[in-house]
Amino acid sequence: MKEFISKFLLYLEAERNASGHTITNYSVDLQGFFAYIGKTKVESLDYLTIRKYLAHLSEKEFSKSSISRKLACLRSFFKYLVREKILKENPASSIATPRKEKKLPNYLDEDEVISLLEAPSKNTKTEKRDKSILEVLYSSGIRVSELVGLNIESIDFLGEVLKVRGKGKKERIVPVGHKALDAVKDYLIRRDSNHQDKGPLFLNKGKTRLTDRSVRRIVLKYARRITLNKEISPHVFRHSFATHLLDRGADLRSVQELLGHQNLSTTQIYTHVSTKKLKETYEKAHPRA
Repeated sequence: MKEFISKFLLYLEAERNASGHTITNYSVDLQGFFAYIGKTKVESLDYLTIRKYLAHLSEKEFSKSSISRKLACLRSFFKYLVREKILKENPASSIATPRKEKKLPNYLDEDEVISLLEAPSKNTKTEKRDKSILEVLYSSGIRVSELVGLNIESIDFLGEVLKVRGKGKKERIVPVGHKALDAVKDYLIRRDSNHQDKGPLFLNKGKTRLTDRSVRRIVLKYARRITLNKEISPHVFRHSFATHLLDRGADLRSVQELLGHQNLSTTQIYTHVSTKKLKETYEKAHPRA
Protein backbone atom coordinates (compact mmCIF):
# COMPACT_ATOMS: atom_id res chain seq x y z
CA MET A 1 0.00 0.00 0.00
CA LYS A 2 2.85 2.39 0.79
CA GLU A 3 4.12 1.87 -2.76
CA PHE A 4 0.71 2.81 -4.25
CA ILE A 5 0.52 5.95 -2.10
CA SER A 6 4.08 7.00 -3.00
CA LYS A 7 3.41 6.58 -6.72
CA PHE A 8 0.11 8.49 -6.44
CA LEU A 9 1.76 11.43 -4.64
CA LEU A 10 4.51 11.50 -7.28
CA TYR A 11 1.81 11.52 -9.98
CA LEU A 12 0.10 14.50 -8.28
CA GLU A 13 3.35 16.44 -8.21
CA ALA A 14 4.69 15.56 -11.65
CA GLU A 15 1.53 15.38 -13.78
CA ARG A 16 -1.10 17.39 -11.90
CA ASN A 17 1.20 20.19 -10.68
CA ALA A 18 -0.29 19.88 -7.19
CA SER A 19 1.10 22.18 -4.50
CA GLY A 20 3.28 20.88 -1.68
CA HIS A 21 0.46 21.71 0.74
CA THR A 22 -2.01 19.53 -1.21
CA ILE A 23 0.45 16.62 -1.43
CA THR A 24 1.09 16.76 2.34
CA ASN A 25 -2.66 16.79 3.09
CA TYR A 26 -3.35 13.89 0.73
CA SER A 27 -0.52 11.87 2.25
CA VAL A 28 -1.94 12.37 5.77
CA ASP A 29 -5.51 11.61 4.59
CA LEU A 30 -4.51 8.39 2.85
CA GLN A 31 -2.47 7.17 5.81
CA GLY A 32 -5.46 7.87 8.08
CA PHE A 33 -7.82 5.90 5.83
CA PHE A 34 -5.54 2.86 5.52
CA ALA A 35 -4.91 2.89 9.27
CA TYR A 36 -8.72 2.68 9.68
CA ILE A 37 -9.25 -0.25 7.29
CA GLY A 38 -6.29 -2.18 8.71
CA LYS A 39 -5.30 -5.27 6.71
CA THR A 40 -8.17 -5.03 4.22
CA LYS A 41 -6.75 -5.29 0.71
CA VAL A 42 -7.33 -2.35 -1.61
CA GLU A 43 -8.90 -4.70 -4.19
CA SER A 44 -11.57 -5.67 -1.62
CA LEU A 45 -12.72 -2.13 -0.87
CA ASP A 46 -16.26 -1.09 -1.81
CA TYR A 47 -18.40 1.99 -1.31
CA LEU A 48 -19.83 0.60 1.98
CA THR A 49 -16.33 0.57 3.52
CA ILE A 50 -15.83 4.19 2.54
CA ARG A 51 -19.27 5.20 3.85
CA LYS A 52 -18.43 3.57 7.19
CA TYR A 53 -15.14 5.47 7.24
CA LEU A 54 -16.92 8.78 6.61
CA ALA A 55 -19.42 7.94 9.39
CA HIS A 56 -16.44 7.20 11.66
CA LEU A 57 -14.98 10.63 10.87
CA SER A 58 -18.32 12.26 11.62
CA GLU A 59 -18.49 10.49 14.99
CA LYS A 60 -15.00 11.82 15.72
CA GLU A 61 -16.46 15.30 15.10
CA PHE A 62 -14.45 16.14 12.00
CA SER A 63 -15.92 19.16 10.21
CA LYS A 64 -17.86 18.64 6.99
CA SER A 65 -15.19 20.50 5.06
CA SER A 66 -12.50 18.12 6.41
CA ILE A 67 -14.62 15.07 5.55
CA SER A 68 -15.25 16.47 2.05
CA ARG A 69 -11.51 16.94 1.54
CA LYS A 70 -10.75 13.39 2.68
CA LEU A 71 -13.44 12.00 0.36
CA ALA A 72 -12.02 14.02 -2.56
CA CYS A 73 -8.60 12.58 -1.77
CA LEU A 74 -9.95 9.00 -1.82
CA ARG A 75 -11.82 9.62 -5.09
CA SER A 76 -8.64 10.93 -6.70
CA PHE A 77 -6.53 8.06 -5.33
CA PHE A 78 -8.92 5.33 -6.49
CA LYS A 79 -9.29 7.03 -9.88
CA TYR A 80 -5.51 6.81 -10.19
CA LEU A 81 -5.59 3.09 -9.27
CA VAL A 82 -8.25 2.48 -11.96
CA ARG A 83 -6.05 4.29 -14.47
CA GLU A 84 -3.12 2.07 -13.46
CA LYS A 85 -5.40 -1.02 -13.85
CA ILE A 86 -5.00 -1.97 -10.17
CA LEU A 87 -8.75 -1.51 -9.62
CA LYS A 88 -11.60 -2.13 -12.08
CA GLU A 89 -13.78 0.69 -10.76
CA ASN A 90 -13.65 3.61 -8.33
CA PRO A 91 -15.46 2.64 -5.09
CA ALA A 92 -15.76 6.29 -4.00
CA SER A 93 -17.25 7.69 -7.23
CA SER A 94 -20.91 7.18 -6.24
CA ILE A 95 -20.64 8.69 -2.74
CA ALA A 96 -22.11 12.18 -2.43
CA THR A 97 -19.96 14.94 -0.98
CA PRO A 98 -21.28 16.22 2.39
CA ARG A 99 -22.75 19.70 2.26
CA LYS A 100 -20.31 22.18 3.71
CA GLU A 101 -21.30 24.53 6.49
CA LYS A 102 -21.43 28.12 5.27
CA LYS A 103 -19.29 30.06 7.71
CA LEU A 104 -18.76 33.78 7.54
CA PRO A 105 -15.02 34.43 7.31
CA ASN A 106 -13.33 36.04 10.28
CA TYR A 107 -12.04 39.53 9.42
CA LEU A 108 -10.71 42.69 11.04
CA ASP A 109 -12.19 46.17 10.77
CA GLU A 110 -10.01 48.92 9.31
CA ASP A 111 -8.92 50.31 12.70
CA GLU A 112 -7.86 46.85 13.88
CA VAL A 113 -5.84 46.32 10.69
CA ILE A 114 -4.06 49.68 11.14
CA SER A 115 -3.20 48.83 14.76
CA LEU A 116 -1.79 45.47 13.69
CA LEU A 117 0.22 46.96 10.82
CA GLU A 118 1.75 49.52 13.18
CA ALA A 119 2.62 46.92 15.87
CA PRO A 120 6.13 46.10 14.52
CA SER A 121 7.65 49.53 15.25
CA LYS A 122 11.22 48.71 16.33
CA ASN A 123 14.10 49.63 14.02
CA THR A 124 15.45 46.08 13.86
CA LYS A 125 15.89 43.74 10.91
CA THR A 126 13.31 41.31 12.35
CA GLU A 127 10.62 43.94 12.93
CA LYS A 128 11.28 45.56 9.54
CA ARG A 129 10.73 42.13 7.98
CA ASP A 130 7.61 41.48 10.04
CA LYS A 131 6.08 44.86 9.19
CA SER A 132 6.64 44.26 5.48
CA ILE A 133 5.02 40.81 5.79
CA LEU A 134 1.89 42.24 7.44
CA GLU A 135 1.72 45.12 4.96
CA VAL A 136 2.02 42.81 1.92
CA LEU A 137 -0.59 40.36 3.26
CA TYR A 138 -3.17 43.12 3.71
CA SER A 139 -2.24 45.21 0.67
CA SER A 140 -2.38 42.33 -1.82
CA GLY A 141 -4.73 39.77 -0.24
CA ILE A 142 -2.41 36.91 -1.25
CA ARG A 143 -2.38 33.55 0.54
CA VAL A 144 0.33 32.84 3.09
CA SER A 145 1.71 30.10 0.80
CA GLU A 146 1.99 32.69 -1.99
CA LEU A 147 3.66 35.16 0.38
CA VAL A 148 6.43 32.79 1.49
CA GLY A 149 6.98 31.78 -2.14
CA LEU A 150 7.78 35.35 -3.19
CA ASN A 151 11.26 36.12 -4.50
CA ILE A 152 12.82 39.58 -4.69
CA GLU A 153 12.46 39.41 -8.46
CA SER A 154 8.71 38.69 -8.01
CA ILE A 155 8.22 42.38 -7.17
CA ASP A 156 7.85 45.12 -9.75
CA PHE A 157 8.45 48.19 -7.59
CA LEU A 158 7.88 50.58 -10.48
CA GLY A 159 4.67 48.92 -11.69
CA GLU A 160 3.52 48.25 -8.09
CA VAL A 161 2.59 44.61 -8.74
CA LEU A 162 3.61 41.18 -7.50
CA LYS A 163 3.99 38.01 -9.54
CA VAL A 164 2.62 35.22 -7.34
CA ARG A 165 2.26 31.49 -7.82
CA GLY A 166 -1.11 30.30 -6.51
CA LYS A 167 -2.96 27.01 -6.29
CA GLY A 168 -1.99 24.49 -8.95
CA LYS A 169 1.19 26.53 -9.51
CA LYS A 170 -0.80 29.06 -11.57
CA GLU A 171 0.89 32.44 -11.83
CA ARG A 172 -0.98 35.73 -11.62
CA ILE A 173 -0.17 39.42 -11.30
CA VAL A 174 -1.46 41.15 -8.16
CA PRO A 175 -1.44 44.91 -7.45
CA VAL A 176 0.23 45.99 -4.20
CA GLY A 177 0.13 49.40 -2.50
CA HIS A 178 3.02 51.83 -2.14
CA LYS A 179 3.01 51.59 1.68
CA ALA A 180 3.62 47.83 1.46
CA LEU A 181 6.35 48.36 -1.14
CA ASP A 182 8.00 51.03 1.03
CA ALA A 183 7.99 48.57 3.95
CA VAL A 184 9.60 45.90 1.73
CA LYS A 185 12.29 48.37 0.60
CA ASP A 186 13.06 49.29 4.24
CA TYR A 187 13.35 45.59 5.09
CA LEU A 188 15.64 44.80 2.14
CA ILE A 189 17.95 47.72 2.97
CA ARG A 190 18.13 46.51 6.59
CA ARG A 191 18.56 42.89 5.49
CA ASP A 192 21.25 43.16 2.82
CA SER A 193 24.07 45.65 2.66
CA ASN A 194 25.01 44.43 -0.82
CA HIS A 195 21.48 44.97 -2.23
CA GLN A 196 20.74 41.50 -3.61
CA ASP A 197 18.09 41.51 -6.32
CA LYS A 198 17.36 37.78 -6.54
CA GLY A 199 16.36 34.92 -4.24
CA PRO A 200 13.74 34.42 -1.52
CA LEU A 201 12.20 37.65 -0.24
CA PHE A 202 11.38 36.77 3.36
CA LEU A 203 14.15 34.99 5.27
CA ASN A 204 14.38 33.47 8.74
CA LYS A 205 17.35 33.84 11.11
CA GLY A 206 19.13 31.03 9.28
CA LYS A 207 18.83 33.02 6.04
CA THR A 208 16.55 30.46 4.42
CA ARG A 209 13.03 30.98 3.09
CA LEU A 210 10.40 31.66 5.75
CA THR A 211 7.69 28.98 6.19
CA ASP A 212 3.89 29.22 6.47
CA ARG A 213 4.12 28.26 10.12
CA SER A 214 6.65 31.00 10.87
CA VAL A 215 4.34 33.62 9.33
CA ARG A 216 1.48 32.36 11.53
CA ARG A 217 3.69 32.82 14.59
CA ILE A 218 4.62 36.33 13.46
CA VAL A 219 0.97 37.35 13.04
CA LEU A 220 0.05 35.94 16.47
CA LYS A 221 3.00 37.73 18.07
CA TYR A 222 1.78 41.17 17.01
CA ALA A 223 -1.87 40.37 17.65
CA ARG A 224 -0.87 39.65 21.26
CA ARG A 225 1.25 42.82 21.38
CA ILE A 226 -1.81 44.98 20.67
CA THR A 227 -4.06 42.66 22.76
CA LEU A 228 -6.30 41.97 19.78
CA ASN A 229 -9.23 40.01 21.17
CA LYS A 230 -10.02 38.04 18.00
CA GLU A 231 -9.07 34.73 16.46
CA ILE A 232 -6.24 35.67 14.13
CA SER A 233 -4.20 34.03 11.37
CA PRO A 234 -2.48 35.20 8.17
CA HIS A 235 -5.66 34.27 6.25
CA VAL A 236 -7.60 36.91 8.23
CA PHE A 237 -5.68 39.54 6.25
CA ARG A 238 -7.02 37.99 3.04
CA HIS A 239 -10.58 38.03 4.41
CA SER A 240 -10.15 41.64 5.56
CA PHE A 241 -8.70 42.65 2.18
CA ALA A 242 -11.73 41.28 0.29
CA THR A 243 -14.28 42.61 2.77
CA HIS A 244 -12.86 46.15 2.81
CA LEU A 245 -12.73 46.26 -0.99
CA LEU A 246 -16.41 45.29 -1.26
CA ASP A 247 -17.39 47.69 1.52
CA ARG A 248 -15.75 50.50 -0.47
CA GLY A 249 -17.58 49.65 -3.69
CA ALA A 250 -15.34 47.18 -5.55
CA ASP A 251 -17.23 44.82 -7.85
CA LEU A 252 -17.28 41.11 -7.15
CA ARG A 253 -15.58 40.08 -10.40
CA SER A 254 -12.60 42.32 -9.72
CA VAL A 255 -12.23 40.95 -6.20
CA GLN A 256 -12.42 37.42 -7.64
CA GLU A 257 -9.50 38.22 -9.96
CA LEU A 258 -7.47 39.82 -7.17
CA LEU A 259 -7.94 36.82 -4.89
CA GLY A 260 -7.18 34.31 -7.65
CA HIS A 261 -10.45 32.43 -7.16
CA GLN A 262 -11.38 30.14 -10.02
CA ASN A 263 -15.11 30.29 -9.24
CA LEU A 264 -17.11 33.41 -8.41
CA SER A 265 -19.09 31.43 -5.81
CA THR A 266 -15.91 31.20 -3.69
CA THR A 267 -15.72 35.00 -3.57
CA GLN A 268 -19.44 35.52 -2.93
CA ILE A 269 -19.13 34.62 0.76
CA TYR A 270 -17.61 38.07 1.30
CA THR A 271 -20.84 39.70 0.13
CA HIS A 272 -22.55 38.09 3.14
CA VAL A 273 -20.02 39.78 5.40
CA SER A 274 -20.64 43.15 3.77
CA THR A 275 -24.42 42.69 3.90
CA LYS A 276 -24.16 41.82 7.59
CA LYS A 277 -22.23 45.04 8.21
CA LEU A 278 -24.82 47.07 6.28
CA LYS A 279 -27.63 45.56 8.35
CA GLU A 280 -25.80 46.37 11.58
CA THR A 281 -25.36 49.98 10.44
CA TYR A 282 -29.04 50.16 9.41
CA GLU A 283 -30.26 48.78 12.74
CA LYS A 284 -28.11 51.22 14.70
CA ALA A 285 -28.96 54.30 12.63
CA HIS A 286 -32.48 53.97 11.23
CA PRO A 287 -35.27 55.27 13.51
CA ARG A 288 -37.72 52.58 12.35
CA ALA A 289 -35.25 49.67 12.28
